[in-house]
Amino acid sequence: MKWSLKLGEIAGIGIFVHWTFLILVGWILLADVVEHKDLGEAVGGIVFILALFACVVLHELGHALTAKRFGVRTRDITLLPIGGVARLERIPEVPIQEFWVAIAGPAVNVVIAGLLAALIWVRHGAFAQWETTPTRGDFFSQLMYINIALFVFNLVPAFPMDGGRVLRALLAHISGDYVRSTQVAASIGQALAILLGFLGLFGGNPFLLFIALFVYIGAHEEAYLVQMRSLFRGVPVREAMMTRIRTLTPDSTLANAADELLAGAQQDFPVVVEGRVVGMLLRSDVIAALAKGGSKQRVADVMRAGCATVEDTEMLEATFQRMRQEGCSTIPVVHSGAFIGLVTLENVGELAMIHTALGRGRPRSQIDDVFRAE
Repeated sequence: MKWSLKLGEIAGIGIFVHWTFLILVGWILLADVVEHKDLGEAVGGIVFILALFACVVLHELGHALTAKRFGVRTRDITLLPIGGVARLERIPEVPIQEFWVAIAGPAVNVVIAGLLAALIWVRHGAFAQWETTPTRGDFFSQLMYINIALFVFNLVPAFPMDGGRVLRALLAHISGDYVRSTQVAASIGQALAILLGFLGLFGGNPFLLFIALFVYIGAHEEAYLVQMRSLFRGVPVREAMMTRIRTLTPDSTLANAADELLAGAQQDFPVVVEGRVVGMLLRSDVIAALAKGGSKQRVADVMRAGCATVEDTEMLEATFQRMRQEGCSTIPVVHSGAFIGLVTLENVGELAMIHTALGRGRPRSQIDDVFRAE
């Protein structure tokens, strides 16, 4: 994730902190200093927040290490103000595997709460009284109660919380229909988001509005991605690639690139030498370079060299997921190393709409036959 600082690695998984998390820590420190005029209490609040997010990291490691048992690698874990995000390479589509991966995170919170409860019992002989403010009262009791709250919150049956994935896994295990189960779980999540939105709006709680927006978008995104993967399963990249492509050479100038931009709808240009892709020239790079150095610059000085390519025989499902994860909107398509076309997120979306309109899973050749017949 961009704008993140790497803290280290655990079990080969990179742990990152997003810059917005540092703003949260600074805000808590400032709020405590202003309220209590006591730097010691402010530091205590920061220590509590750090302990809480250590629990969040352990929660995400629960997901990651369980996924590893099923052969799914975790790219990294990033700390955000709203919690942690473990980026798995993929979600297991075997329902029982997804169930265990999803439930592992909340289970970690239960284990942490149990250990803290045992510690409190040893220290006090009874559980500390509940305090509503996390930075006040007994440190360990508050951490215990918040882990219990994290367990309950994460099992709410709504994407993108773990409970949404647990629900989807159970429905898919019963029905055998992964896509339909995702749609049902996503609909429940969106209904819950609307309810939270009303409560936040009429109750004057902006935090609930924020959670409602987060849940609604997460549910929609999950349903969209699963539907797209289902549509593209078994479809090779060549079915979605653009073949009417303008290319450039390293010796072309930015003036040539600007002319191509104005002449058509193509945004990004493969840089090709003797049929081989040596780089990509993106629209954003063209505009930035024109502003800085003028139109006589060579494409070789601006292009992104060593760009990734994809073979035309590779499956579109995996390529689409890769493009989403890496934030790459355009990938050159090659056949035995020779450039033959481009695959873009826009074109993939258009193919999905055509597949949906004309019948799921039709190859491009059959779709072309339909248009020729009409």
